[in-house]
Amino acid sequence: MAVVGFDLGCQSCYIAVARAGGIETVANEFSDRCTPSVVSFGSKNRAIGVSAKNQQITHAHNTVSNFKRFHGRAFNDPFVQKEKEKLSYDLVPMKNGGVGVKVMYMDEEHIFSVEQISAMLLTKLKETAESNLKKPVTDCVISVPSFFTDAERRSLLDAAQIVGLNCLRLMNDMTAVALNYGIYKQDLPAPEEKPRIIVFVDMGHSAFQVSACAFNKSKLKVLGTAFDPFLGGRNFDGKLVDYFCAEIKSKYKLDPKAKVRALLRLYQECEKLKKLMSSNSTDIPLNIECFMNDTDVSGKMNRSQFEELCADLLQRIEIPLLSLMEQTQLKVEDVTAVEIVGGATRIPAVKERIAKFFGKDVSTTLNADEAIARGCALQCAILSPAFKVREFSVTDATPFPISLLWNTEAEDTEGVHEVFSRNHAAPFSKVLTFYRKGPFELEAFYSDPNGVPYPESKIGRYVIQNVAAQKDGEKSKVKVKVRVNTHGIFSVSTASMVEPVKSEDSEDVSVETEVESQDQRPIESLSDTNEKKGDQPPEAKKPKIKVKNVELPIEANLVWQLGKDLLNMYIETEGKMIMQDKLEKERNDAKNAVEEYVYEFRDKLSGPYEKFVCEKDLQGFSALLTETEGWLYEEGEDEAKQVYVDKLEDLKKLGTPIEMRYQEAEERPKLLEELGHRLQYYATIAGEFRKKDEKYIHIDEMEMMKVEKCVSEVVEWMNNAVSAQAKKSLDQDPAVHSSEIKAKLQELNNVCETIVMQPKPKVDSPKEENPLDDQGDYKAEDMGEDDKSSEMPQQNGECHPSDQNTISMDLD
Repeated sequence: MAVVGFDLGCQSCYIAVARAGGIETVANEFSDRCTPSVVSFGSKNRAIGVSAKNQQITHAHNTVSNFKRFHGRAFNDPFVQKEKEKLSYDLVPMKNGGVGVKVMYMDEEHIFSVEQISAMLLTKLKETAESNLKKPVTDCVISVPSFFTDAERRSLLDAAQIVGLNCLRLMNDMTAVALNYGIYKQDLPAPEEKPRIIVFVDMGHSAFQVSACAFNKSKLKVLGTAFDPFLGGRNFDGKLVDYFCAEIKSKYKLDPKAKVRALLRLYQECEKLKKLMSSNSTDIPLNIECFMNDTDVSGKMNRSQFEELCADLLQRIEIPLLSLMEQTQLKVEDVTAVEIVGGATRIPAVKERIAKFFGKDVSTTLNADEAIARGCALQCAILSPAFKVREFSVTDATPFPISLLWNTEAEDTEGVHEVFSRNHAAPFSKVLTFYRKGPFELEAFYSDPNGVPYPESKIGRYVIQNVAAQKDGEKSKVKVKVRVNTHGIFSVSTASMVEPVKSEDSEDVSVETEVESQDQRPIESLSDTNEKKGDQPPEAKKPKIKVKNVELPIEANLVWQLGKDLLNMYIETEGKMIMQDKLEKERNDAKNAVEEYVYEFRDKLSGPYEKFVCEKDLQGFSALLTETEGWLYEEGEDEAKQVYVDKLEDLKKLGTPIEMRYQEAEERPKLLEELGHRLQYYATIAGEFRKKDEKYIHIDEMEMMKVEKCVSEVVEWMNNAVSAQAKKSLDQDPAVHSSEIKAKLQELNNVCETIVMQPKPKVDSPKEENPLDDQGDYKAEDMGEDDKSSEMPQQNGECHPSDQNTISMDLD
């Protein structure tokens, strides 16, 4: 079972996998551990990741990026409308009011939902993980910004479902970072001791998130989170772009914002400039050739100018930090360390602001880019039965307070109750009890709409159905279980009606409140009065009422949810596109194989293969290679896969014999030499046998005759083969093939080896004549002094066929 964590970033993605050796961040087909969050559409297929980013300028209108923040949002959302102006591709409304992306794909206009676009990116990440692990990937943990609302989280889960991924958990970015930090720490305080407080700060491409976490041994609790969802590296890039746009306009009379390609190039160069200024305080030049109207543009910027330019952005850093400290009631001195991650935290001024706020140097012990993916992979390993991971419990926090609203029995009045406060532990369940005579409705919403970076405060409406009054006309007791699950999504998970059944000896099994810890095992939450009952004397036994819980259906109308039919259609569409990409890849591979063969063979024909082809064939084959090359770049540029396969076969009909002659000429002498050595070896042994050499005297006469006969036959075959080959020129097919020589060598060894290597029969000597045997020392028998010295290193008196050096020396 594969264990994978995906960090699905706004600008780029990282994949971490769990192996026997630990957590590893894997590389894509370009040997890059970072995969850009970009999808590009072409006339034949899609490009995703690195190859898509390479097309961002040339195919700007059909290349989609920065789409993550459109999840779960309506097209008319103010945030979407504001972002729409900055994009190189077209956003359009979907039928369900969501955000659609309009592109040209397969030479036709297509509109894809943001869930489909994210699913395409996940397809690429899934393929990369499968290629690395050499096994299918299904279970995974995916990162999500801690400020994502239920609608955005559900939308992201739909994207995972489209591509066939079973997301075990949507994990908040900062919680993943904290898990990656804490699970390896051996010096954490014991569970009963005061926890160690660590603050994690993450500024990525598009958002700024901070989190305070309490660590004890094998335990992590998120105390609180704060964020600025609209402050990230891209805002700093934007400041540079605006500055250079104004400079280029005044200096060169060109408006970069008038052309999409020019603006995208400027964004890329400004991002590079920003990164260079992080490590250099001197002036850094910006040069772009043929920027617009064949005009080269240039400029320069240094770090102090850049910080002055971004002063308003740097001031915004303190606001989430202050918010976090207020929420958690922490003082700066309570914080043991401040860990920073995210690409934009590499900007020196950002680091300085964070360090100044906490009054201590920031720590960079975690990999700024890969920490989230690694944390997700660790969480996946904890949830997976395939891995045994050190026990480490993770308690997350609910980022926004959630309330329930319902109609009361009195007319025109409503009941409201905050079921989950801000930073409430999650995942968590609560059971609420209602008394009703008929079906009723609950409405879930965010209690503090101003604190939620989303225009809709409602989460969903839930109708509790099939509620009826008791037989005596009294209201029924209805228990409703509400939950914030492992994905951070609120739900009314179950509802049941309590029906009393009279019984003398049954126990009262009803419970008013129950809570669920993160390991998802229910525990009872008793009131103070119940807890004290154990100290009181037992009361007189009363008849008890047995209660029966009747499950009630719940109709959920959520603010954002793809219908099953639409989701199934997206799954089918993605499957077709994956197949099309695969077919196009196979077609391109077949075309590239022809091109590669043409270039490789042409080089070798004027090099190592030159002697192995006659002049006439050389001219004909060279002409065919040139003709094929011309065809590839003209009418053969866009053919079906089978056409390229057939073309390659035609080339190989002429090329393979030449290649074979070359390979045979390389291998044949070595094999003949090896065969000659073996013949000489076995012939020498036969000769020594005839001389009554004691080493071989134990071998049967008939057996040795088999050796002599086999040696004689192979010598004759070898002499004939060598003679026949000598009559052939290098440009002719060989008279004897290396495979035939290998077969003869095998035949010779099969017949002779078992015979000549027969062990001598053991002769037991009297104990008193072998005093050294008890100590295991070597004792040579029946040998002259010279024989002893020469044979002792082998520990026996026999030649071994693998001792080639010894044999050749003996023969000489």
